[in-house]
Amino acid sequence: MASSLGQTSDAEALNGIQGQGDSSVITPFTVNVSESVLNDLEQRLADTRFPDQIGAPWVYGTDVTYLRELITYWKNEFDWREQERRLNSFDHYKTRIDGLDIHFIHQRSPEPNAIPIVITHGWPGSVAEFLDIIGPLTNPVAHGGRAEDAFHVVAPSMPGYGFSDKPNSRGMGPEQIADINATLMARLGYETYAAQGGDWGAFVSSWNAYKYPEHVTGLHLNLVLAEPPTDSNEPNFGATAAELERMRARQASLGDGFAYGRIQGTRPQTLGYGLNDSPVGLAGWIIEKFQSWCDCDGHPESIFTKDELLTNVMVYWVTETATSAARLYYESSHQSAGGLIALPPGRIEVSTGVALFPQELSLPPRAWAEAQYNITHWSEMPRGGHFAAFEQPELFVDDLRTFYRNFR
Repeated sequence: MASSLGQTSDAEALNGIQGQGDSSVITPFTVNVSESVLNDLEQRLADTRFPDQIGAPWVYGTDVTYLRELITYWKNEFDWREQERRLNSFDHYKTRIDGLDIHFIHQRSPEPNAIPIVITHGWPGSVAEFLDIIGPLTNPVAHGGRAEDAFHVVAPSMPGYGFSDKPNSRGMGPEQIADINATLMARLGYETYAAQGGDWGAFVSSWNAYKYPEHVTGLHLNLVLAEPPTDSNEPNFGATAAELERMRARQASLGDGFAYGRIQGTRPQTLGYGLNDSPVGLAGWIIEKFQSWCDCDGHPESIFTKDELLTNVMVYWVTETATSAARLYYESSHQSAGGLIALPPGRIEVSTGVALFPQELSLPPRAWAEAQYNITHWSEMPRGGHFAAFEQPELFVDDLRTFYRNFR
């Protein structure tokens, strides 16, 4: 899969999906939060009123003892400027697409035959999830790998997330974000590229592959939602007993943990007042998902450091994007025929690789996934959960390298 570094026009490559008033200008960007924002945060943390708690830790939601400890660290030890320096060790840019300034990391490989790849995050994540994988992907030799496995990495902040603009009108769902990603990759000069995603990024990348198969030559997912084909009379269509048992056990373990999606899919604005005003409220809302969705046996700091957890929370706090990020659930659910996720209406024929981590939210039987995707690579990982690149960067990188060797 070779990339074109010539500046192919957006209109030629994507039939004019670019918004009015956009330009092809790409501007370097530096993460630099004002001191006044940090001072305000410090005061809000100092003024926190913690609620009471009954029952066992985490049963009713985020454990107050753990959160108090995390907030004490946030107030007294966490160094945002250090995290800014780490973020800024990569190449950040902005460009205007569909009337929005879109932020993205674009880290080019020193290897001349590197494959361009667009990697899209989800909620409650950010580009901060990818900091440990960008180096190994772009410069594999420096990380014990092979030069022929190199990628040029593009990691956008979705509209309404992180350092990208917030959508200023209704309807910015996964399909529309896929259009923005496609425009971005064309603007960067990549006529063909790989697409990867987890969480919302899995559905954005799926739309990319569905709508632009002439540009997306390989799709890699670490989250797949799949059901038996609607035209099949077999409720278990092709699934083995072991696959069904695993799927049902995971569903049972998650229990009522999806209430957040119903709230964000119906009343994101109401929720947003609290999340935008209280850093502790925001941390409590986000950290619970890291505790329950990662492969950490209920102890997030067995996988993540406090600095890693708080850096991701800070991306939401300093950009005031908790509300706009939550609105993606509303937009998607109102574009969907009956669920939360607005999926492409047909089968995706682009060659697709799946890395299935054992504590992922969805563990569908392979036959169900194959009914929706052209699965040519299927890996079942020994460990890891929902935040695959963040939790298990080495396994994640190895699987990407293995799958995309088919396209070099």
